[in-house]
Amino acid sequence: MHTFSVNGKNISTDIDKSLLRFLRENLKLYGSKDGCSEGVCGTCTVLIDGKKKKACVAKTSKLDGKKIVTIEGLSEREQDVYGYCFAKAGAVQCGFCTPGMVMSAKSLLDINLNPTLEEVRKCIQGNICRCTGYKKIEQAILDCARFFRENFEIPSLDDEPRIDMRYTRPDAIEKVLGKGVFTDDIYLDGMLFCKVLRSAYPRAKIVKLDLTKANKHPDCVYIATAKDVPENKLGHIVHDWDVLIAEGNITRYIGDGIAIIAATNFDSLDEIISLIDIEYEVLPVVDTIEKALEEDAPSIHESGNLLCVEHISRGNVDKAFAEAKYTVTNHYSVPYTEHAFMEVECAIAKPDGEGVFLYTSSQSIYDEQREISRMLKLPQENIHIQSTLVGGGFGGKEDMSVQHHAALMAYITKRPVKLHLTRQESLSVHPKRHPMEMDFSTCCDANGKIMGMKALILANTGAYASLGGPVLQRACTHASGPYNYQNIDVVGKAIYTNNVPSGAFRGFGVTQSCFAIEANLNLLAEKVGMDPFEFKYMNSLKPGDTMPNGQIAGVDCGIRECIESVRDAYYNKPNNGFAISFKNSGIGVGLPDAGRCILSIEDGVVHIRTSAACMGQGIATMAQQMLGETCNIKRDQVILERPDTTRTPDSGTSTASRQTVFTGEAIKRAATELKEALMTNSLEELEGREFSGEFIFNTDKITSTKEHPVSHVAYSYSAQVVELDEDKKVAKTTICCDVGTIVNPTAIEGQIEGGVAMGLGYCLTEDFVVDGGYLKVKYGTLGLLRSTQVPEIEMLFAKGPGKTNYSYGAKGIGELATIPSAPAAQMAYYKDDGIFRTSLPLKQTPYNKKKIL
Repeated sequence: MHTFSVNGKNISTDIDKSLLRFLRENLKLYGSKDGCSEGVCGTCTVLIDGKKKKACVAKTSKLDGKKIVTIEGLSEREQDVYGYCFAKAGAVQCGFCTPGMVMSAKSLLDINLNPTLEEVRKCIQGNICRCTGYKKIEQAILDCARFFRENFEIPSLDDEPRIDMRYTRPDAIEKVLGKGVFTDDIYLDGMLFCKVLRSAYPRAKIVKLDLTKANKHPDCVYIATAKDVPENKLGHIVHDWDVLIAEGNITRYIGDGIAIIAATNFDSLDEIISLIDIEYEVLPVVDTIEKALEEDAPSIHESGNLLCVEHISRGNVDKAFAEAKYTVTNHYSVPYTEHAFMEVECAIAKPDGEGVFLYTSSQSIYDEQREISRMLKLPQENIHIQSTLVGGGFGGKEDMSVQHHAALMAYITKRPVKLHLTRQESLSVHPKRHPMEMDFSTCCDANGKIMGMKALILANTGAYASLGGPVLQRACTHASGPYNYQNIDVVGKAIYTNNVPSGAFRGFGVTQSCFAIEANLNLLAEKVGMDPFEFKYMNSLKPGDTMPNGQIAGVDCGIRECIESVRDAYYNKPNNGFAISFKNSGIGVGLPDAGRCILSIEDGVVHIRTSAACMGQGIATMAQQMLGETCNIKRDQVILERPDTTRTPDSGTSTASRQTVFTGEAIKRAATELKEALMTNSLEELEGREFSGEFIFNTDKITSTKEHPVSHVAYSYSAQVVELDEDKKVAKTTICCDVGTIVNPTAIEGQIEGGVAMGLGYCLTEDFVVDGGYLKVKYGTLGLLRSTQVPEIEMLFAKGPGKTNYSYGAKGIGELATIPSAPAAQMAYYKDDGIFRTSLPLKQTPYNKKKIL
């Protein structure tokens, strides 16, 4: 027997497993999260004899006599202080990493109540946060130290939900204390455990699949294959993704599922999989764009290897280049990037009447409902989806990963099932940021006026379409940058390969093309003899200008104000780098796009009901502030319900920086009706009433021949400066954003800090290596920035002379801050050492010492 204490309670057990699993499975203490089970991420941090340790690494057999404290073991005073300080500082976004951060903080503050910022940063360097950029977590820990040190009383959260106020997010404290429920925190009686047998090869024919021995395992309940799937082709837009690869068919990447095992015992899953007899005929791998485009290349799909082609042409590009004084042409390469959200994919499904009920954590419950109903050939209303908290997304939770497989097994077995990926499975399965090969040419006249640009963008979309088409579109529509010129010709191709699929990722294609256009314009300015800062300012958009895509820049366009705001930061040092960017709000380009909301009065409280998914960006604060601003509702009079297909109307996917504009406007419209009703009634008198709001904005197709098409409802703008220190590391970055009306300053700052950190990681350290279709990376080798690596971030805000007509003039921020970091840093290094780097991550830097070939 192994004897130790957990939160003061003596435990004796003969079970030998990781402490994390023991806490969660045996003690039902769910505050410690499973982010990797590899000792890397820190979400499972606990104290063992006062020292912070990763619970996924510690074994129960090695804990004799040890005293363990988890997030549930905090004293009442500690709960109050950590909860309040983390919430007020804005240190909580998705919240999945937060309990681990708190436990690391406790390990420091238990022995030092007057820490320096550097000591705090070192304290949490073993904890990864993908949302916040760490800055507000560091401030929260310093605030906690002050509250403990001075014995301050905890103030009440009496802030009211109004626009442009630092309103404390409603879900913060439950996340801080590990009480918020994520999908993996749910256990149902009689629940089966599932795992997917995945392809051993990127491209191979399944010659034989024999389940005989596996089915005889005493813990095996059912093994599903393609024969069990009513409709085997799914896909977010294009139905090209097999639910399971059938015997006799060919796999397309190593994440392809072949069989799903359901067992009564989680620990038996790998053993059952090992009993499946599978014979492959290994086939040549189409692992590069070049191979895929060869005339005799094997076809990955029946349609071939070309997913789609986009062509945007406006003005007279050939004439512009013929008359130009200066031209610059370069080739740029950008890699795969992993979202690395802290919560790996998990779904729980159970039978529900003639259909299924699912707990999920994705970016759209209605996308899940649509695809699962297609797979099971059931009416959509027979698929009931309820979202739990979502532990980060960044675009990586838009596709089916586990939801459809869990639904299938619950439907077949008529029992509850859980399917939870390991971190390595997550890396192998879900779509990444697109690698792109880009040829860019830009030209200008003798005075530096941009005359035109040409681009060829080849996007490696991997094995399946995912959102490869829309990502390519956005890369193309934004390839010109936020500048005032009208001659463009952009050709984009999304190409299938036998690699992990590519799909949505924060920036949605713009991150890639912005790197190319901004770098190219730096060289063009050099030829003219102008500083790139002045060159870009001179050519930047102002309200009323015609954008390269033909849309008229609105009165809200504030890119020039952003540039002016960072002027002093740029000229502070001679080698500072600089870049500007823009990002659409809303899906746009002629596609349907709607925000919807129902406000229902229940027990004297206003329930905000919308399916808009919060992956950490702060839907609840935005929603409550839109409501409060419109009809003077107080904090204790409002609740935001979690997305549920039977309660919350479809407000579209949380993607394309759209929810603040679309769902925000829908809430505002519903709240306007409620406001009118409140003029003659109290909330109590309105009991049972519902008020609905819908916002639809029509846009023009990407191929529109209109002189001035409207591609998107709005654009946000940013300008960023990157400063290197004496060691050639990034010491500071200054960013100014035009996001229109600021709904919540604290939330906006958190989005920017997290976006900048993610953008710098993309530029400097992160690399998702795929070789021959095989992953050559683990979570710990992704190159994710730690707290000690994120530089100082100064944030500024600017606005155009006017504002949009929707959501009180607010625009999207979720993606914007990630986009200009890479080209700004590229320019800083070019000015420092004269090496013009054309690929990411940047080489020959202190972060990546590889030589440029």
